[in-house]
Amino acid sequence: MNRTDRLLAIVLELQAKKLLRAEDLAATFEVTKRTIYRDVLALCEAGVPVVSLPRQGYSLVEGYFLPPLSFSADEALMLLLGSDFAAQNLDAQYRVAAQSANRKIEAVLPDNLRGEVDYLQHSIRFLVASNARGVPEALQHLRRAIIQRRTVRFDYYARFSAEKSDDAQTREADPYALVHVFGNWLLVAYCYLRHDIRHFRLDRIDGLVVLDRQFVRPANFRVGPPRQDNRQLIVRLLFDPEVIRWERETRSFFQVAEEECPDGLLVTLKVRREDEILQWLLGWGAHVRVLEPDSLRGHLAEIAAQMLRYYTTI
Repeated sequence: MNRTDRLLAIVLELQAKKLLRAEDLAATFEVTKRTIYRDVLALCEAGVPVVSLPRQGYSLVEGYFLPPLSFSADEALMLLLGSDFAAQNLDAQYRVAAQSANRKIEAVLPDNLRGEVDYLQHSIRFLVASNARGVPEALQHLRRAIIQRRTVRFDYYARFSAEKSDDAQTREADPYALVHVFGNWLLVAYCYLRHDIRHFRLDRIDGLVVLDRQFVRPANFRVGPPRQDNRQLIVRLLFDPEVIRWERETRSFFQVAEEECPDGLLVTLKVRREDEILQWLLGWGAHVRVLEPDSLRGHLAEIAAQMLRYYTTI
């Protein structure tokens, strides 16, 4: 990044985050603090009202805004693709907002870029897998509950519960975030039943009610990769050589390592429970062997025996 771009980026960072230390800016732009000092001085000399607060950092004078920005073809394309993806995956309210944002971006593009962006937009697309249920009905209510910091109550159908029951459990939870993973919406929430943060698939939620009770989300909460410290069960599998390419194409969410060997592909998973990967394993048929644990091998053998009984003619 050249200096001119960095100066503009510093102003945008200050506009977005209100208060930043020199070391924060230096880490963001991968430069030294001395460089940031010089950049801030250059901004002040150019008339940008940057305020330095002792032991707190830099901020912009309240009310200062940059004039309207212009986009490059790549920047405009990324915004348009992103809003198109959002329109396909969010509820009707956000879909309308995404479509409106698209129109505004396209309207401000200069003539010399509009044709290029239109060409690229029709050459790169995000296509969402068809979902007969569409966007979960609970999505809009949960989004409102997250914004208003209100506890929710719902019936949840856990695919494999400890009791092996098909009955729903009533849960109360503080909704922290919504995450879209592999075509499914997940609610990240503090569950009062489990006394911990849990992930709930929205298509397994029924009877959602937003309660009047408010909560305070932990200040250090951030949406990030799922924790692996609660996955203690190690599963080792050996895939036949002829399916190595296809296994890599459809890796399990729980996979942590792989190694090619003379007999095929050795894959290591970390799971909470064996039943989390049963269907994925069964989909590979005879092309995979469970090396450990013994209990999982026994479980698969029971399922295979039951399937054999279904298809054995008398």
